Amino acid sequence: MNAEETSRKRRQKGPVPLKKRILKITVITLIAVAAGLAVVFIASQAFLRQEDKIRDAWRVDVGDLLGRDEELQVDLWEAPLEASLSVLQITPAEVSEEGFTYYDEDVQARLEQTVERLKARASGWTADAPLAILNPYGTGTNGLYLYFSTQRETSVSYTIHVEDPDIPDFTAEAADVSGSSRGKTHEFQLIGLVPGQVNHVTLNVLGSRGGVRQSVAFTIEAPDTVSGYPVQLETEDGGSTAPLSGGLYAMMRTNGYLGYGFFFDNSGVLRYELLLEGFGMDRILETDGDILCCVSTTKLARINGLGQVERVYPLDGYELHHDIVFGPEGTVAALVSHAGSDRVEDVVVEVDLESGAVTELADFTELMPGYFDVISRPTAVTDDFFWLAGTHDWIHLNTLQYLEEQDSIIVSSRETSTIIKVEGIHTSPTLAWFAGDSRFWAGTPYEGLCLTQVGDFTPQYGQHSVEYAGPGPEEGTYYLRMYNNNYWSLNSRDGYAPDLEEGVGTGLYGSDGDLSYVYTYLIDENERTFSLEDSFPVPYSSIVSNAAPVGTGGNWIVNSGMSNVFGEYDAEGGLIRQFAYTCTMQGYRTFKPALEGFWFAAGQ
Repeated sequence: MNAEETSRKRRQKGPVPLKKRILKITVITLIAVAAGLAVVFIASQAFLRQEDKIRDAWRVDVGDLLGRDEELQVDLWEAPLEASLSVLQITPAEVSEEGFTYYDEDVQARLEQTVERLKARASGWTADAPLAILNPYGTGTNGLYLYFSTQRETSVSYTIHVEDPDIPDFTAEAADVSGSSRGKTHEFQLIGLVPGQVNHVTLNVLGSRGGVRQSVAFTIEAPDTVSGYPVQLETEDGGSTAPLSGGLYAMMRTNGYLGYGFFFDNSGVLRYELLLEGFGMDRILETDGDILCCVSTTKLARINGLGQVERVYPLDGYELHHDIVFGPEGTVAALVSHAGSDRVEDVVVEVDLESGAVTELADFTELMPGYFDVISRPTAVTDDFFWLAGTHDWIHLNTLQYLEEQDSIIVSSRETSTIIKVEGIHTSPTLAWFAGDSRFWAGTPYEGLCLTQVGDFTPQYGQHSVEYAGPGPEEGTYYLRMYNNNYWSLNSRDGYAPDLEEGVGTGLYGSDGDLSYVYTYLIDENERTFSLEDSFPVPYSSIVSNAAPVGTGGNWIVNSGMSNVFGEYDAEGGLIRQFAYTCTMQGYRTFKPALEGFWFAAGQ
């Protein structure tokens, strides 16, 4: 066919009709959009699955093998580091096998027996020649166990120095695992070694009046972090000159680094890397010299100051999320989801710390059937939180508080921007009141439960970290504090779009001028009202985040998770110091526990 004939045939066909061209372009566009959404959805699902992932490899670098305890099946090594004192390392023989975890009571018992045998091996461990074991229980990569005796009853303090001029010295008084402030036998975990650096340690043995009876110096090159997390955070001082509180900033559930807890000092230096089985701590509960925290989505654990896991609490059939608190004596209450359900974050359980028994206290689908069954729906791919598509995240409980009075709980529902009180949680759970934007509940069976807002202020939206903050001025009143994300998004209900006041954020990452707030409410159950008693602005975070008082001077620790910063504020809300941290998207919470009686002696 010549060129003329080809041209004639084309002319005979004529131009493609406009409607067909538009249709073709539309189809191609829709396919491209769908493909893009599919990619984003798959990526987001992988991102979410990090929370459920269990550590499948416990990286342990070891030096020369010194021997094996055949009875206990524990290997004894020379620790693979440079040090001016002899440092040992112990590992279970099966540490590299599939399915191994340090969060196993049998494993921990064998390690404890090994330590006890090492303690008895020498005629006398002394301050200048102590029994030193790196991370003996597998839970803290830069923790150094020390054991020695003194002729008189003494206490022990230490100072850690590194050559880096940007890292100040770290000084602490050790808390003995015995719980005694003074003694002739000393057994503790030295906290504060800077990962990847040569640490110069000065150990001071103190008499009854605080005088130094003996001073011992040694060097030790601490191992690098397992996580690869930065050893020092960027800091920026604010306008407040108030002193920073004591303790360590505990970062938990940092995306991209799940399965770790990071403890930083006031200069932003990493002083301890806690290894978890997965997930993140959610909250640290201090009890009798130990801590309780989430170590995976299905386990709680009790850990002592040596890093030893004393008790593991499996939550078979449930998945942990967001929060744990002490319930009635000897119990912990937890927010959970039913494992394998498309319904998420709507159940409260209780764990008996003696027996380990798990009891379901409240299923909010049963407490609120008129909303769950009739009004709510699963999240769709067209919603703001499209990465949750297919799940029924209808209430999204993110904070739990137990109040002994009326045997009640207070929960924070992010999805409905509502704070909810339930009474008689151990007998006949009953909805008591709702606090928030009452317009959300208008026309529902729960309209009459809404407390009346007193005062001209914008109520909380998307709030986190709602906590009881003490009794109010008269009986029947009390304070609640919270991180008010000041973010509106609804992903489980059709037909409701509030007329938001100016200043309420609607973007996941925010816009210029968007702010979150620390709020303190006064709840008056007598008058069935709530009012804003105090507030101050903080960096914007649409989701996650927390605010918690710390120390005795009225300071606050505030984490703005989507802004990737936490800060310490004075009692008036003035910023003292802000810390910027690394993560893939968000950091869930930062607290600042004193850790007295756990790692550090009281009064520091």
